[in-house]
Amino acid sequence: MQLVVMRDRHHPARQVDVCEAAARAVVALLDDPRSAEGGPWFPAVQHWNDHRIRKLVRRADGKRWTDVQELDGVTVEQDGVDGFGPAAVRAFPPAPVQPLPKALDKLQVSGTHFPDEGVSANGDAVVTIEINPSLEITSGKAAAQCGHAAQLARQTMPATILEGWRSDGFRVRVVTATEQDWNAGGRPVSITDAGFTELDGPTETTRAYWRVRQSPDDTRR
Repeated sequence: MQLVVMRDRHHPARQVDVCEAAARAVVALLDDPRSAEGGPWFPAVQHWNDHRIRKLVRRADGKRWTDVQELDGVTVEQDGVDGFGPAAVRAFPPAPVQPLPKALDKLQVSGTHFPDEGVSANGDAVVTIEINPSLEITSGKAAAQCGHAAQLARQTMPATILEGWRSDGFRVRVVTATEQDWNAGGRPVSITDAGFTELDGPTETTRAYWRVRQSPDDTRR
């Protein structure tokens, strides 16, 4: 699955917002009716899910960002905070790495960095994604790993939680875990990267969990 991140050199987004937008874009594409059985994206999504789930993050600005909007996919935008620019990510249906549409193929992959400033503005989001505090990775790699965690959260969570998440636009809260929380473990979703890029061997990169809805009886106790 190709992901393209909008990069504004003069008004960049924060890394945390980019990671959250990437996670939302992945889930929005997989939840789209076109990805469901009978939809035009279903065969590609099913093949990708059954074989090797891989995400590749590219960056684009200006006309190149405009050009990729013409290709099939789903774009998610998230407001910036504290003077930083908005984050925007477009996810595309899974496809072979080659050949790619020209608008995608010419976009750069490596060395994608955004300012690692501040904390998530989505403190009330249904899903929280934790990043391994010991990692040193690019913003692009972090975005891909957050996308993977969000994907598995969607597949794992109860249907009632998914309904609430869907109605909230699949917002997520991305945090870098504390050493204590990371060592404690116990999250329902854990992502281990195979180590083909940036990381030296298989490495647990992200985890995800979600808020459990309380019933009216629970809130009165």
